[in-house]
Amino acid sequence: MKISARNTLPGIVRRIEPGAVNAEVTLELAPNLSIVSVITLDAVRSLGLKVGDRAYAVIKASSVMVGTD
Repeated sequence: MKISARNTLPGIVRRIEPGAVNAEVTLELAPNLSIVSVITLDAVRSLGLKVGDRAYAVIKASSVMVGTD
């Protein structure tokens, strides 16, 4: 896989929570460290994603915001 994004994090698909149009996909990057992405159901189907599969979180952003209460 070759892509322009510099931040690719390998993980295991631990959960796919489908909605009407999108799905929340949870990737476990390390024990007790997960990331969640919202992608279209069509993307889930096209990628053939299933729980237990290896996949990558690809992060392409010019900034990351953090906030607290």
